[in-house]
Amino acid sequence: MSDFAGMEDLLQDFLQEAGDLLSDVDNKLVDLEKSPDDRGLLNDIFRGFHTIKGGAGFLNAAELVTLCHRTETLFDKLRNGELALSPELMDMIMAATKGVRNMFGDLSSGVQPPPAPADLLISLKAAAEGQPAPVVAQDAAAGADAGSPDWDALHAAVSGQQAAVSGEVIPAAASGAENEHGARPAGKEDARGNLPAPQAQHKSGGGGGGGRRVDVARENTIRVDTARLDQVLNLSGEIGLTKNRLTSLRADILAGKNDSETLHALDQAVSQLDLLVSDLQNSVMKTRMQPIGRLFQKYPRIARDLARQLGKDVELVLAGEETEVDKNMIEDLSDPLVHLIRNAVDHGVESPEERAMAGKSAKSLVRLEARQEGDHIVIVVADDGHGMAQEAIRAKAVEKGLITEEEANTLDDRQSFNLILMPGFSTKTEISDVSGRGVGMDVVKTNIQKLNGSIEIRSEPGKGSVFLISLPLTLAILPVLLVLLGDQPFALPLSLVREILPIERDKVQEVGGKSTLVVRGEILPVIPLVRLLGWQQERYPEYGVLMQTAERSFILGVDSFAGRDDAVIKSLEDFRPHGVAGVTTLSNGQIVLILDMKELLSDPGVINGRVPALEAG
Repeated sequence: MSDFAGMEDLLQDFLQEAGDLLSDVDNKLVDLEKSPDDRGLLNDIFRGFHTIKGGAGFLNAAELVTLCHRTETLFDKLRNGELALSPELMDMIMAATKGVRNMFGDLSSGVQPPPAPADLLISLKAAAEGQPAPVVAQDAAAGADAGSPDWDALHAAVSGQQAAVSGEVIPAAASGAENEHGARPAGKEDARGNLPAPQAQHKSGGGGGGGRRVDVARENTIRVDTARLDQVLNLSGEIGLTKNRLTSLRADILAGKNDSETLHALDQAVSQLDLLVSDLQNSVMKTRMQPIGRLFQKYPRIARDLARQLGKDVELVLAGEETEVDKNMIEDLSDPLVHLIRNAVDHGVESPEERAMAGKSAKSLVRLEARQEGDHIVIVVADDGHGMAQEAIRAKAVEKGLITEEEANTLDDRQSFNLILMPGFSTKTEISDVSGRGVGMDVVKTNIQKLNGSIEIRSEPGKGSVFLISLPLTLAILPVLLVLLGDQPFALPLSLVREILPIERDKVQEVGGKSTLVVRGEILPVIPLVRLLGWQQERYPEYGVLMQTAERSFILGVDSFAGRDDAVIKSLEDFRPHGVAGVTTLSNGQIVLILDMKELLSDPGVINGRVPALEAG
């Protein structure tokens, strides 16, 4: 039973507000480290802890009140000039914010949080009294990525066995990597990839007692500007008036009044309704759009903590925080961006000594940017580190047995960089707390693909690497190309389509047992859609859709086209056939399957275009 029976609404409001406040405090702490005498920052952080303490008091969360009060007292001394900020003091404060966030995890599960670690409370009190600060235990320090992943829990997750729960508390990779309610998205990760699969649960960082697993529910509330709700209400009223007009015209037509004036009025009313419904649809979609800065604000803390652990001087530069993204997409982007930022800090940028030898400044810059380009959102993670060499990536992939040497020789630059997205790929020779296990970037790719997005990698040795993530504006509406197999239409995501071209039989060449076409000097495999669907091929495809995924480019053979459409996606929860992302309904009422090309291409028979030659049928 919940410890907050009858107070659920108050608890959720507190977690929402306090989570945002704590994320803001984390960012201000990173700024404070650069400007330790900034009174404005000191006052803002003091007020943040004071506000969280006040809300916790309403919920009778005594242990959270205690931790916030001691941290607040310390900041009161700092802002009044009675104490000076030191690196050791900052580590202690970071540990306190981690403890607060862990307590949010307990509160989100409906239980009162246990006391904060005793050594942390003693350190905060001693520091506020001007005494030498005791060393905070490593597992309480937010800035340190100590300890190893919970391999027992990971083994249990993949084997279905019960994991043993010990008294050990496994720290998060960094406090900033947790979400607003304390859920940690991932464990240790690797250079240019590599970290264990995210766990659905985490161990609560209580003090002294045994670690306790807490389920964290997905946030199901959203903040909406009242102006947007007013627009939805106004459009609903206009649609109601138009409906009344159509009802009146219908009655006139049924009564035999079908003169040109009546038909013209009907045409105007239908056009008005079409315009209003389109505006209403856009307005409703905008209510789900949230500034991506809400997600970005947690990452400066992650970069700071990991850089300090690795002995690097790294600054995370944010841009485009006002860019709006679908709420569900923001939540699902958290893990991939954590991977990419940690990889940039761990493996992308050099140590201060290496940068000095290369003639670079000691401080490394990692850039996290979001921008809208047409009907897509582009997210950029870039660093100014040593970059990646295609030859080294191909050699490492061959060494690990991920590809053959013959396949490596046929890869271009884009395909070579995409090798780091393969499971098991890692350029590190030694496994550390942060990297080397060969799990991670494949998780990033999978999560991005689930959002109907793509990831592109660019790099130049000595200058750095850039990861570009392209995502649709919303997951609810998908631009599609309608293709035909006989009379049966299918929908293809338009984001994967490069161009449409005719398939001329005399230009199709058989290479290695597969049909290919040369398009502007590029040899591309021709894969009939009927083969992907497992149908019997009865006719030679007349048209090809040149499609490009993150891994390959190919020509999809189809019979004809039915045009372009914006599909309103309906998911298939109980029954989802292989290769089907969802369904949509055309204007004529016909139900059309939206194909998941990545899943269809995952069939071993079509990997790298290895399909039989086309048959005339």
